[in-house]
This record gives sequence, structure tokens and C-alpha cells, in this order.
Amino acid sequence: MRIFKEQQRFNQIWIIALMTISILIIIGIIISEYINDPNSFSPMELVLLIGSLMLISGFIFLLTLTSRIDEKGIHYKFFPLHWKFKSIEWNDINKAYVRHYDAINEYGGWGFKGGWLWKKSKGRAINVSGNLGIQLELKNGKKLLIGTQKKEEAERILATYKEKTINNG
Repeated sequence: MRIFKEQQRFNQIWIIALMTISILIIIGIIISEYINDPNSFSPMELVLLIGSLMLISGFIFLLTLTSRIDEKGIHYKFFPLHWKFKSIEWNDINKAYVRHYDAINEYGGWGFKGGWLWKKSKGRAINVSGNLGIQLELKNGKKLLIGTQKKEEAERILATYKEKTINNG
């Protein structure tokens, strides 16, 4: 029995830089407002506001995409949005393959994307970086792309279990 496991996080330098600059600008505006008019809010409100902004902006770095492929099917979890693995059994999959994709043009960016908010024909995508994904075409007509950074390993494990989708098709 072969198993594929992968865990990914938002840890790209450009995201960290963008988040840091954005939060510093907002904090600068809040502090400037407070300095110009100390009665606009109390020191405790200032601390709570800045702390809340930092916590909210840090949420993106908690997001963790975990994927697993085994003899039962393909499983994924996008913590903390999913607390348990979502599973797609082999007999529900028509095709599974690794492909390049354009996150912005096809799905509107990275994260939990797609569906009724974007190009519906592309289906949904769950990704955190890059341009490689495990494309699933389900027997119910839906599509799901799960981002991966392990192209060769994912291709090998999908080839191992390919007969499970063919034999159940």
C-alpha cells in the first residue's frame, strides 16, 4: 500500500511582505488618528484595535493544506476551515492527474477558491502556492484541484491507483 502525504502553508516571502506593509500602514493611520485626537478612543481601545488587526492578519498563516492519497481515495483538509479530512473515494473519481494551472486567471487566486464566485466550469481549487495541482474530475461532473508542490511523487501515486478509477468507471 502506497501513501502520498503533503502539507503546505502560506509562507511565501511576497505574502509576508505584503501583509506586514499593509498592517503597518493601517496601524500607522490608527496611531496618527489617536495622536491627532486622543479622545477618538481610549488607550485600551487602541491596544485592542491594534491587537485585533494583528491577529486577523495573522490568520492566513494558520491556514494549512494537508493532502493524502491512499488505497481508499484522495483526502484533503484546509485547517482551520476543515477540522477533519474531506474524502473522495476512488469510485467517485472519473479522472485524477497532475497539471499546471493559473491560480489567478482560473480560480481568482490562492486559498479555497472557485465555484459560484469564479469560473464555474473550472470547479473549485484548494491551494496555497505555486501552479501545480492534482486535478480531480468527479463522476458527478464536479471538478476539484488540490495544490501540490510534489509533482513527481503525486504522479507516481496517482499512476499506482489509476486502475481504481478505471475499474469503477
